[in-house]
Amino acid sequence: MPLVSMKEMLIKAKNEGYAVGQFNINNLEFTQAILLAAEEEKSPVILGVSEGAGKYMGGFIAVVQMVKGLMESYKITVPVAIHLDHGSSFDKCKEAVDAGFTSVMIDASHHPFEENVKITNEVVEYAHAKGVSVEAELGTVGGEEDGVIGGIMYADPAECKALVDATNIDCLAPALGSVHGPYKGEPKLGFDEMKQIGEETGMPLVLHGGTGIPDEQIKRAVSLGTAKINVNTENQIAATNVIREVLESNKNVYDPRKYLAPARDAIKETVIGKMRVFGSSQKA
Repeated sequence: MPLVSMKEMLIKAKNEGYAVGQFNINNLEFTQAILLAAEEEKSPVILGVSEGAGKYMGGFIAVVQMVKGLMESYKITVPVAIHLDHGSSFDKCKEAVDAGFTSVMIDASHHPFEENVKITNEVVEYAHAKGVSVEAELGTVGGEEDGVIGGIMYADPAECKALVDATNIDCLAPALGSVHGPYKGEPKLGFDEMKQIGEETGMPLVLHGGTGIPDEQIKRAVSLGTAKINVNTENQIAATNVIREVLESNKNVYDPRKYLAPARDAIKETVIGKMRVFGSSQKA
């Protein structure tokens, strides 16, 4: 099955009351695990690629070719999107689109509102002409993403409505209390604001920082119009824990396949669990 944009999968998810997981890929094993999990669960899936991870894996072109090759080898039949996570500029989004990404996020949330609208519109115009979906953000998700550390700043519902009205984006990520990386204490999501933004914009909403949010809060967010949930840290922790166990239990292991294969299995198991909580299993 060819790669697809996020647009149709998120509209379907919002209408049918589930969320599609964006699981970030960091190397070959992450990509294998996520694709295999999606096929086994018959779930649509979004492969998130940060600028840093893309560079680590050899660049956007290398990432797209790796994904396409694995999809062909594994005979993947479910919808798969490759999505630029937190694109920092028009140029980076353009680079991803030109490389074959089927979706991009322009994160101009740190700019003044008018500048955010201007940059977002430039990305939308270029991406939509190529059949590529666009995600935008308002507010600030806390924690660390690709070395950038930020505090939590809630998105303003009025600004969210204004951004949607002024652009032709396909989904909106309003920062409402989630963080990138592990939580310190219980997450406190702004469900009232989420409800208001979902109702007033009609947009599929995106929840960043999906690791560590209790299942009941995830399900509540989905019921309020959240159609995409991003997960990375939980998979990274699951993989790293297994690698540590293997290497600590046998000091003679040196073949990377001996510890990366179990790590891949751990990622796959984690992704399957998330898909079931998000409600996307059997929705492909």
